[in-house]
Amino acid sequence: MNTDRLDYSELVFALQENRDGKANEILEEILPRLKDYLKVTMNATEQEAEECTQQAFINVYEQILKDNIRKEKYIFSYLIRACRNEYLSYAKNQHRFNSSIDENLHHFVEPAEQITNLLDEDKQRILEECLDMLQEDERELIEYFIDNPDATTKEVSKVFNISGANVRTRKSRITSRLHHCFKRKWKQ
Repeated sequence: MNTDRLDYSELVFALQENRDGKANEILEEILPRLKDYLKVTMNATEQEAEECTQQAFINVYEQILKDNIRKEKYIFSYLIRACRNEYLSYAKNQHRFNSSIDENLHHFVEPAEQITNLLDEDKQRILEECLDMLQEDERELIEYFIDNPDATTKEVSKVFNISGANVRTRKSRITSRLHHCFKRKWKQ
């Protein structure tokens, strides 16, 4: 399927005509884009983006079934607005905002921060790939340090039943391997 598509009007027709296969095919393309929009532009978490995208689609779906969509070619813009509004309502209900939604439009993430968020996601993905390449005992040790950043060498040596010197050596070697793995994958 073409990932550069901008006209999703076929989705409206597929839903109205109960062509589930075609509708699902288009939705597989649209829904990740909507979630990415919320994560990048609105700074939503993965779970918030998932929930708000689903609810926004349900709202739009109901409007499609009622034949309230006048210009099918703008369905993607309509979905984007629905997602944004759903997220702002969600955020207000979660008491993130203590004032009206209109006063909180500054919550949009600036373009420079959007790029940073995308880069952070890429970095996390690469780190996960590198962690998966480690042996199980190495991964457990370094993940313990990640989960417990204030842990002392003495604490870690008790948890893993190894000497303090061994903890420092393993941590150094694993960190070095992760660093090289990350650099190699980041250049790809």
